[in-house]
Amino acid sequence: MASLATQRIAAADSSHGSSVEHLPSVPKRTSFDGVTLTFHWATVVLVLALFTTAIWSLLSHDDVLRVLLLRVHRSLGVTVWTATVLRLLWRKTNAELPPFPDDMTRLHRTLVQVSEYCLYALLVLQPTIGFGAMLTRGRSFTLFWGHVPPLIPHYPTVEAVLFSLHRAGAWALGLLITAHGVNALVHHFIIRDNTLTRMAPILRTERDIAELALERGDQQTSFGR
Repeated sequence: MASLATQRIAAADSSHGSSVEHLPSVPKRTSFDGVTLTFHWATVVLVLALFTTAIWSLLSHDDVLRVLLLRVHRSLGVTVWTATVLRLLWRKTNAELPPFPDDMTRLHRTLVQVSEYCLYALLVLQPTIGFGAMLTRGRSFTLFWGHVPPLIPHYPTVEAVLFSLHRAGAWALGLLITAHGVNALVHHFIIRDNTLTRMAPILRTERDIAELALERGDQQTSFGR
């Protein structure tokens, strides 16, 4: 009897182990969710428009055009600020982000995270500083399709400091965005990994799709984001 019971237990254990081994693997996410992708590329377009209107207004000798460009620039700045705040809220609540690659070093991961957080910070601070500089001029201004009256008195010193910070922030933002773009292109064309295609699925080739299919079956532990 004892021998029979032992055999039954062993058979049950073997069956359970076999079923565990044949459980379907949970696929790892290989790209960002649609909302995150939309926020990302909308921000890219908005920031490019911000730089274009700022540079164009500085180079323009037409006062009417310059006023129009500054109006568009201010409106885009508020839009970028709003989009960035909503993007951060989405990231902290419902975003679905792919893990870092398993072969990514801790230093590389840290650099990516720091640059990412710096970009978020600048996308929030730049419009805030620019709007503050506009307010401290003590003048009325237009925003989107509305007219905003003077809200506070003119503070020349504060205005000068804020505009200087705004220009410095623009340089920092431009450098970070350039580094971010160059890094993505290097990974895509030289290192040939799927870093860029995770954020731009439309660029995926048959090779990328095959590699991502292999990643879905990879059950190694990955770094979290």
